[in-house]
Amino acid sequence: MDSSSLDICRVYLVGAGPGDPGMLTLRGAECLARSDVVLYDYLVNPRILQHAPTTAELVCLGRHGVDRGNRLLSQAEIDALIVHHALRGRTVVRLKGGDPMIFAHAVEEIAALETTGIRYEIVPGITAALAVGSHAGIALTRGDMASAVALVAGQERGGKSDSNLDFPALARFPGTLVFYMGVTTVRSWAASLIAAGKPADTPVAMVRRCSWPDQQTTRCTLGEVAERMELAKMRPPVVVLVGAVTAEATGGNWFVNRPLYGRRVLITRPVEQADTLVRQLAELGANVLTQPCIKIGPPPSWEQLDATLDRLDDYDWIVFSSANGVRSIAERLWTTGRDMRAFGNARIAAIGPGTADQLLLYRLRADVVPTEFRAEALAASLADRAAGKRFLLVRASRGREVLSESLRAAGGTVVQLVAYTSTDVPAPQPEIQSAMETASIDWVTVTSSAIARALVTHFGDKLNRCKLASISPVTSATLRHCGHPPTVEAAKYTMSGLVAAILEHESQVK
Repeated sequence: MDSSSLDICRVYLVGAGPGDPGMLTLRGAECLARSDVVLYDYLVNPRILQHAPTTAELVCLGRHGVDRGNRLLSQAEIDALIVHHALRGRTVVRLKGGDPMIFAHAVEEIAALETTGIRYEIVPGITAALAVGSHAGIALTRGDMASAVALVAGQERGGKSDSNLDFPALARFPGTLVFYMGVTTVRSWAASLIAAGKPADTPVAMVRRCSWPDQQTTRCTLGEVAERMELAKMRPPVVVLVGAVTAEATGGNWFVNRPLYGRRVLITRPVEQADTLVRQLAELGANVLTQPCIKIGPPPSWEQLDATLDRLDDYDWIVFSSANGVRSIAERLWTTGRDMRAFGNARIAAIGPGTADQLLLYRLRADVVPTEFRAEALAASLADRAAGKRFLLVRASRGREVLSESLRAAGGTVVQLVAYTSTDVPAPQPEIQSAMETASIDWVTVTSSAIARALVTHFGDKLNRCKLASISPVTSATLRHCGHPPTVEAAKYTMSGLVAAILEHESQVK
């Protein structure tokens, strides 16, 4: 092995935080962006993995990792896997829930790296004890009742001859105790605390899945905690707070008071276009699921597209019927060594505000944007200036012919350019299919007619068990034609307008 390959940092031990992807540090995101392989804990939020390059190998280290036989890897196996990839010159991110140095086996992984001579960096993360105060509304320290916080392992390492926990000292501790990994051992540690002198009526708060959209907080006493946890069949991840500060929500209930808290929303847009809608809904408290119903791909022929791009200035108008078309044209111009100057003196029309906003990202202003997001409205906006003009319609591989027919009828010459393909996803993910079967999805967003038809193909009458949010009258008409009228329709035909329609409906039913 060439020793020079070890002169750069090969491994990053990165804390992913307790669940909310927004709590990943900037440094953590930077490390993920340069990774070749990401070895992640099964409790890490999958949205955090979006910071990794599309070329990176993503390896789940247990339970949810089908490729690993649905089992948790041993620590020795994880250590060996990290070293294996690093010695082959790959940049490795070991992505851990919470903070790498708090109950996370980082010591063993560091030892394996130092033994092999591999350089590493430790990137801190927000541990659950720090997040739980903010998200459960519990101030872990208060001048009048708690001047200290102790982080306690509810389950110690197997094979130890005795416990390192001094329960009499913990019982006297002048502050808040935070127990990690204490679900299966709750009877033992709770009884030990009481036996050591901690009053059985000491307030307790159990917080499950801290900072996730389905976070649960249960309050009881130390004497009740074991029974309450077992009756609820509570499963990890859970942190248990013991102390007077847990008796009331002194930090407020902002997290659970968000308007869409407790609602499960399915987003059906293509993967690369879902992020804005995911982020908006998640910030409002929704538990967001994603199931792309269509895939956006390259056009059937680059030759035809490139030939058209060579003579864009032959056209009086370039008309975009979607943001996808804008992206496709702009990226192809750049890839082939050209830029937006290729548009020459041609004027530009956009079918709606979302498409116009996409043009602005490339410093292009649309000359015409109809007030209504539909082909008929765009055709009407252009009709009085169509006679004798040449129009290039940038479109998908499928769609309505209303715009081209209307412009030809108004005296224009129309050339249609397929800039990208739109195809249906063959089948939904098993977990989404299961959620539909159990009627556990509250809302489904529908952002195009193609998505509407694909949804009906995938789920049929199961769509009657949830509410449909449509982005436009055209999409709504398609849903009605398929026998599934929408519950709401966006007043403004954008992602923000769609979210606003859902919020308005929720405010009326509460």
